[in-house]
Amino acid sequence: MSIVKNAPKTATTIVIRSESSARISSSRDPYYSLMRRLFQEDATAIRGQKFLNLVESRQKEGNPLRTEDWKMIIEYLGVSRASFYSMRNKLTGAGLITVKNKKYHLSGQFSKDLMDMARWWWTAILENSEESMD
Repeated sequence: MSIVKNAPKTATTIVIRSESSARISSSRDPYYSLMRRLFQEDATAIRGQKFLNLVESRQKEGNPLRTEDWKMIIEYLGVSRASFYSMRNKLTGAGLITVKNKKYHLSGQFSKDLMDMARWWWTAILENSEESMD
């Protein structure tokens, strides 16, 4: 039997929108817009945003959120343990958070992966120079 907290966290799906009006940077709430690209349900997107905000604030305070704080987290988010770990695994798979030494941290892997894909598309497929990306 698989345990959801031990499920693979290597990848996730994100919705890509080509319309300029759908750009996250144009959104009134970019954090929420990003979560809506990761999660199909509005309620899960809101919980994902709340969890990331919690990770971020605790990290900035120098008191990172710990994995053993899961009971407090599921109470705060109002979800089941399975729902929490499913959401957490999706955020980890997307590269938005990482778990190091049983502590949650925001991760830059998401940005690095997107920049790598964009650079590859711009240079290899569209045959532009890397300098002209800016």
